[in-house]
Amino acid sequence: MIELTPDQVAIRDGVTAVCRRFNDDYWAACDRDERFPTEFHQAMAKEGWLGVTMPEEYGGAGLGVAEAAVVMHTVALHGAQTAASSIHINMFGPHPLVVHGNAEQKSKWLPPLIRGEDQVCFGVTEPDAGLDTSSIKTFAKKVDGGYRVTGRKMWTSTAQEANKILLLTRTVAKSEGAKPYDGITLFYTDLDRTKVEVRRIPKHGRNAVESNAVFIDDLFVPDEHRIGEEGKGFRYLLDGLNPERVLVASEAIGIGEDALRRATQYARDRVVFNRQIGQNQSIQHPLAECWVNLQAAHLMVKHAAELYDTGRQCGAEANSAKLLGARAGYQAALQAVMTHGGMGYAKEYHVERLLREVLISRLAPVSEQMILNFIAEKVLDLPKSY
Repeated sequence: MIELTPDQVAIRDGVTAVCRRFNDDYWAACDRDERFPTEFHQAMAKEGWLGVTMPEEYGGAGLGVAEAAVVMHTVALHGAQTAASSIHINMFGPHPLVVHGNAEQKSKWLPPLIRGEDQVCFGVTEPDAGLDTSSIKTFAKKVDGGYRVTGRKMWTSTAQEANKILLLTRTVAKSEGAKPYDGITLFYTDLDRTKVEVRRIPKHGRNAVESNAVFIDDLFVPDEHRIGEEGKGFRYLLDGLNPERVLVASEAIGIGEDALRRATQYARDRVVFNRQIGQNQSIQHPLAECWVNLQAAHLMVKHAAELYDTGRQCGAEANSAKLLGARAGYQAALQAVMTHGGMGYAKEYHVERLLREVLISRLAPVSEQMILNFIAEKVLDLPKSY
């Protein structure tokens, strides 16, 4: 087991107390009905968990990514990706605002987020850009008093519920910049439904926390909603990317540990040919290997979070944590289904839901291939491959 500090134990126990109010039936219903877990989101807000990483002067706890990782791991352990995804943007999404926003912006926007009164979505990915963020086309044209924004965003989570959007745009065409990421500007603004259309994307898992295609048509954004300087938005966005990788890894590990717990309990209870199936090494060994991989991934999460919280470089470690955590969580959920046999395919035991929900961790927010490209180039000093 990963060793926690006394404060982190208190965080884990406090979050667990909230999570225990929401049982398997609640999460299965949210998944089946494709309904956002509003009650859970509000309960976490009421207990102050949405502001774990936010500055204390705005109502947050002022803690680090390590503590946020404890929160997200605990939540995922009790409700899977649906639970975690309903709150994790509060842990990393507004961080560019925390670091680069001015005092007026932070005092106006952070307290409602922490209290759960505002909900923000993350408008970055685009259908024709994918992971090549430098190629986004959503454009903010400068006008008197602000900007007029037109474009499309893809895979925008919680846009059905959100009233705010952290929006990445171009203010200068890519072809006109000295570097590919020049001319990208970041805004935090109102999600005006008269100018923004949000279409839900039907998908494989995590059905209670929707993903959306977002169509922006001449949305006016005031100057005071721009974060930092014009044209430097991509650099500001980076302040949220490494924490996001750490937290997604923590969530995947939590799901994997939940799946492993269910699988080992079933292996103890299920009797075939007059013996527990857990007595067979063909059952034992894959489950034991899942435990080893989950523990190793969790150690990398802890290491990456510590580096980030102490102001050190952590790109390789955060990306490694995401790769290892997602793979370990997925393998544990898959093995849980296999351990249950035919009943693993049934909704009654919930492991099929865990498998559907953890898969997204391997795909987003960055692909495994891009992580390996990063490690090859930045750590191994190999030539850039893309």
